[in-house]
Amino acid sequence: MSGTRHQIVVALGDTRYRVDRPFGAWPQTAGKVSDVVVLRDGRVLVLLRSDPYVDPVGPRVIVLSPEGDYLGAWGDLEIADAHLMTPAPDGRLFIVDRDMHEIILFSADGQRLGGIGTRGGPGAPFNHPTDVAFAPSGEFYVSDGYAGWHVHRFAADGTHLATWGAFGSGCGEFLEPHSLWCLPDGRVVVVDRCNNRLPVFDAEGVFLEEWTGFHRPVGIWGDAGGDVFVSDQVPSLHRISQNGTRLGRARPVLNGAHGIFGSPDGTIYLAEANPSRISRLTPL
Repeated sequence: MSGTRHQIVVALGDTRYRVDRPFGAWPQTAGKVSDVVVLRDGRVLVLLRSDPYVDPVGPRVIVLSPEGDYLGAWGDLEIADAHLMTPAPDGRLFIVDRDMHEIILFSADGQRLGGIGTRGGPGAPFNHPTDVAFAPSGEFYVSDGYAGWHVHRFAADGTHLATWGAFGSGCGEFLEPHSLWCLPDGRVVVVDRCNNRLPVFDAEGVFLEEWTGFHRPVGIWGDAGGDVFVSDQVPSLHRISQNGTRLGRARPVLNGAHGIFGSPDGTIYLAEANPSRISRLTPL
C-alpha cells in the first residue's frame, strides 16, 4: 500500500498516546528546533537554534496556534544562541541564550523585559548556561552546563541566592547539567547528561539521591500530578513518578527530543532537532 501513512501509538504507564508529526508549519528559515512550550492561552512557541556567525539572521521563536497554524515569529535580533526556554509563573518567558551567557526575559509576545547574567561575559555568573526551572516557592534555578558545572539558585525577583556543584561524577558533582525541573515539593531534579543520571537535590542544593537507567538524558518536564517525563538519546521517553519509580518508557521520536513540554489536557510536545520538527503526543 504505497503512500499509506502509518499511525504510531506509544504507551507511558497506563496512558496511550497517538504520535502526530510533524506538528505545526512555519516559513522556511535558518535554524533547527531546540525547544517547545505551551502558553496559558494555548499558543505553542517553538524555539529555533542556529549559528549566528554562519546562518542568516532569522527568527528564533515561532508562534503557532493550538492547532499548529503559523501566527508569527520574533527574537531574531535579541537572541543569538537559543537553547531552552521556560514560562514563568507570572507569564514571562525565560530564554537561555547559551553562548551569550545570559537568560533573557521576554513578554509572552516577544518584548525583551530584561536579562540575568552578563551578556557576552562568561562566568558572571553563567558559563554557557542550559535551562531554567521554577519552584513552587517562586524561586528559580539555572543549570550552567556547557562550560560550567553548576546549578544557580535565584529568588523570585532575580536575586542570586546560591550556587552548588563541582566537576566530576560524585554526589553533588556534574559533567554536563543540561536541564532541570522542580518537583511539587520543591526538590530539584537535574539532568546530568554525560553522567547518564538525574541527581535530586533539596531546595538548598543538598544531594538526596540519583535516578539512573538513562543513556545521555537530555530534556525534562513534569506534569501537575508530579510525574516527570525525561528524554534520552536511546532515544527514549521515560515517565517517572516523583519518588523515582519508572512508570513507563516509549520511543516516540526518531533521534531524541531536545525539549519537552505538556499542556493541561495531557498532550505532550517533543522538540526534535534531527529531523527538525515538533512531535505531538495526544492521549487516547
